[in-house]
Amino acid sequence: MDLNQLTAISPIDGRYRKQLAHLSEYFSEFALIKNRVFVEIEYFLFLAEKKFFKLDAKTRQQLLKIANEFSLEDAAAVKQTETITNHDVKAVEYLIKKVLDDCKAGHLKEWVHFGLTSQDINNTAMPLLWKNSIELEYLPAVINLQHAIGNLAHAWKDVPMLARTHGQPASPTRLGKEMMVFVERLENQIQLFSYIPFTAKFGGATGNFNAHHVAFPKYNWKKFADEFTESKLGLQRQQFTTQIEHYDTLAAHFDAIKRINTIIVDFCRDIWTYISMDYFKQKTKKGEIGSSAMPHKVNPIDFENAEGNLGVANALLEHLSAKLPVSRLQRDLTDSTVLRNIGVPFAHTILAIRSTEKGIGKLVLNESKLKSDLENNWAVVAEAIQTILRRENYPNPYEALKDLTRGKKTIDKKTIHAFISTLKVSAMLKKDLKAITPHNYLGV
Repeated sequence: MDLNQLTAISPIDGRYRKQLAHLSEYFSEFALIKNRVFVEIEYFLFLAEKKFFKLDAKTRQQLLKIANEFSLEDAAAVKQTETITNHDVKAVEYLIKKVLDDCKAGHLKEWVHFGLTSQDINNTAMPLLWKNSIELEYLPAVINLQHAIGNLAHAWKDVPMLARTHGQPASPTRLGKEMMVFVERLENQIQLFSYIPFTAKFGGATGNFNAHHVAFPKYNWKKFADEFTESKLGLQRQQFTTQIEHYDTLAAHFDAIKRINTIIVDFCRDIWTYISMDYFKQKTKKGEIGSSAMPHKVNPIDFENAEGNLGVANALLEHLSAKLPVSRLQRDLTDSTVLRNIGVPFAHTILAIRSTEKGIGKLVLNESKLKSDLENNWAVVAEAIQTILRRENYPNPYEALKDLTRGKKTIDKKTIHAFISTLKVSAMLKKDLKAITPHNYLGV
């Protein structure tokens, strides 16, 4: 069967293709080849800039055009060459050499890929596409989600809500504050994420500039490579490497995304639970069906979808961050096939963030249910009463409230006020204690 949305094995390229197709710009085979070509050409032009050879303006312009306007047809030509070379990076090198031949600059061909190994290209091309995907897709998506939750916090900042610890009624809170818990957690992790640099390996076959140094022993190749990776690629060069990069900072990115995903899972589960408690209704869409058998159902499917996709993403991120930094001696090939999969957890993560935002957009606050839950749980003001009695040095206040409330079937306003009336305290203090309700015992 031809590959399409119905025949694709992965739901990323099948069921969810419409939502995720734009990520091909970063994680497809085409994207990898495009970034390899970009690095090879930038390196060639940098050698010319540093006066290793003279390059005419017309040839330079043609090379830049290939780098900046790289097409599917160009990528197909590279893949065709690869069927002969059986080496992906060498196929890129031959493409650029052909461009030089076409520009009548064939005498410069051997400066293409000069002194490099394929990992100097792979370990700059991959960090480049990763950097672009993070800056243009991931961070905007997760920051937008944080803002969406922040909007809920603002809208609901004065809405009282019964808290639940261990699933049991506990000291009341505000719904907006509970949303701010997630806003703060996301903000902290996004900030930590921003501290992690985007690094690259660029240093020859085993990281020592052997070929560069033997050809030009008096030249400062370390300075050259540092300047090239930073000024032309926007990456930080790792100073001491084997044939491949360490992948430590990439693993740190994976772990950071995993932590953020875990926070989003926690948020989705809380919202799912609030929906099950009827604290939220959900907006319906004409024509949609919640159950094939039960017509009334409006399921929290967006939060469930998000949770499922985040689980898949985190499982893959865990493997990537554990595997990639481990390589036998100066290099083995296990990183190559694993590294090609970084777009998979990324796509599941983006899908989950969008599902979470979609779910947020459907929420309708059922304030009457929150109020009735508070009214039905007067026992939660026991903490307030016993704390004030402690302040007044009243004997055994905790024990007295415990006897009154713990495990009792019905504790209502009448029960609490009757208890307060029996206390041997001033009338003014009794009045203050009776003013406390589950609706106003909210802290700060």
